[in-house]
Amino acid sequence: MPDALDATPYDALLLLSFGGPEGPDDVVPFLENVTRGRGIPKERLKEVGQHYFLFGGVSPINDQNRALLQALREDFAAHGLDLPVYWGNRNWAPYLTDTLREMAADGRRRVLVLATSAYASYSGCRQYRENLADALATLQAEGVDVPAVDKLRHYFNHPGFVEPMTDGVLRALADLPEDVRAGAHIAFTTHSIPTAAADTSGPVESHGDGGAYVAQHLDVARLIADAVRERTGVDHPWQLVYQSRSGAPHIPWLEPDICDHLEERHAAGVPAVVMAPIGFVSDHMEVLYDLDTEATAKAGELGLPVRRSATVGADPRFAAAVRELILERAAVERGREVTPCALGALGPSHDVCPVGCCPARTPRPAAAGADGPYA
Repeated sequence: MPDALDATPYDALLLLSFGGPEGPDDVVPFLENVTRGRGIPKERLKEVGQHYFLFGGVSPINDQNRALLQALREDFAAHGLDLPVYWGNRNWAPYLTDTLREMAADGRRRVLVLATSAYASYSGCRQYRENLADALATLQAEGVDVPAVDKLRHYFNHPGFVEPMTDGVLRALADLPEDVRAGAHIAFTTHSIPTAAADTSGPVESHGDGGAYVAQHLDVARLIADAVRERTGVDHPWQLVYQSRSGAPHIPWLEPDICDHLEERHAAGVPAVVMAPIGFVSDHMEVLYDLDTEATAKAGELGLPVRRSATVGADPRFAAAVRELILERAAVERGREVTPCALGALGPSHDVCPVGCCPARTPRPAAAGADGPYA
């Protein structure tokens, strides 16, 4: 096999995602999985689940993962990369533990993990690694010979992630009425997280105000804004804003919220806004409800023209980026020198999460890192 297409020592890829309900009867059990250990009453979960019930109790995330699986398999086949792709979720079927059990039964001994979260944070990285450790511990307790597991590096600044989002912003701008297009503001959105979690995101040397989480999003936003200016000749003002807050009111979370931001921009005389969800890999429920439903309704109340740009989803460029990341990591594991592909000022992320990276409030074992039992 040509070295460029050699994925050894890896013999499988695991697509690891959040999961979501696929019918009304799934909503509360799904939310019970998400909030396990927090003691939230079922009646409160039914209230929280109203976002899902508005869409028939179905989250789009599972179908979006199926589309990404298909895109990955087609890309691998087209380029001669013989690497099977599996799919497991943290909170709904197919469950991560069941998928790892299947992989072990299939004889997979060295697995690479692609998480559907591109940035550094506890909820976007370490929590996935904790779930991996929990699943592997469960299988070990069953007597299963578990595979070694590594996680692909953060891909927020890979061209195959940035370029589809840039095209999405350009399409959204072009869809605005011509008389407001040139003055449109771009609101780059991502999931709000507690400020304490943001401040400790990334390696220890990145900790501080906003940590790696905010820095990485700002880097991507600048890349897209610069590319839009180069391709249109218009320098659109922009800001990083947040959405989907779900924590207790007394705990500080990253702000401003997208709806508050729309009100502020309207008051400042901005003629239109493009909402660009750079923090999300696909158009799942938080994009459909918080942006397409709630924020769009707020803009309608204000009389403010808005458009929402597309996420990366199953774009062939993203599938190609995953292939490149796999081959890059495999070459590193074989002792080869590689030049990781990354745009922007921050450079490529680490391959192995170091000790102290995105720490949990309560320490738990985490796989695929320098501090874990399954590193």
